[in-house]
Amino acid sequence: MLERYIRAIAGSFISISVLLAVFVNINWVWFTLFVGLNLLQSSITKWCLMEEILKKLGVKNSI
Repeated sequence: MLERYIRAIAGSFISISVLLAVFVNINWVWFTLFVGLNLLQSSITKWCLMEEILKKLGVKNSI
């Protein structure tokens, strides 16, 4: 369950930032890069800040 939330949040952030870059300001692409780099970092280090945030909000990691 926790991983599905993380994927949904990351996908939403990327989609929203691309739309903002197209329709508002091209500098929103930097946010897209930030999200992508965080996904890459979490795959290497096996640590994800969003996972920590969701756990503190009470989302449980179901197996």
